[in-house]
Amino acid sequence: MNEVSNSTHDSYSTTLLGFWVYLMTDCILFTTLFATYVVLHNNTYGGPSGRELFDLRFALTETFLLLVSSCTSGLAPLSLDKKALKKTFFWFGITFLFGAAFLVLELSEFTRFVEGGNGWTRSAFLSAFFTLVGTHGLHISIGLLWMIVLLVPVWKNGMTLLSCKRLHCFKLFWHFLDVVWIFIFTVVYLMGAF
Repeated sequence: MNEVSNSTHDSYSTTLLGFWVYLMTDCILFTTLFATYVVLHNNTYGGPSGRELFDLRFALTETFLLLVSSCTSGLAPLSLDKKALKKTFFWFGITFLFGAAFLVLELSEFTRFVEGGNGWTRSAFLSAFFTLVGTHGLHISIGLLWMIVLLVPVWKNGMTLLSCKRLHCFKLFWHFLDVVWIFIFTVVYLMGAF
């Protein structure tokens, strides 16, 4: 029995270590995108700057939605650990709704920019903006899809050690996206609006 427990613990630790390695590679990706944005943010070539485009109230609403979704994604695994499946689904459902609302706002902002003639090809600034913020939005989209994929087997088969491990990895991913967004909000929106 002790060998099985150690094997399970080793598997869980290995999975978490592997997932942290993945998150670090994603961190390198976002660091590169941030560096590119910082270098190019003044290269508007006669087009609008962030000061003219960004609505801080809009970006603050997005930030609020993502921060709340991060909190609810943290509450879900607490319910998981207590084997309270209804609460787990409730908290992940709230996380999904806030994440989806964030994504809708981000896409509406992109649409507003493009319809105003400020697409990603207008200037180096807008190319860097759309790439950085769009990559984050793509990660949010993948996270929402991943959440559904992880919860379907739990709904059908109940909680298993494997599904618990996967949902804990998802929680780390979602918190990582929240941290990246805080940097985007600060570097792109706050610094760009002033």
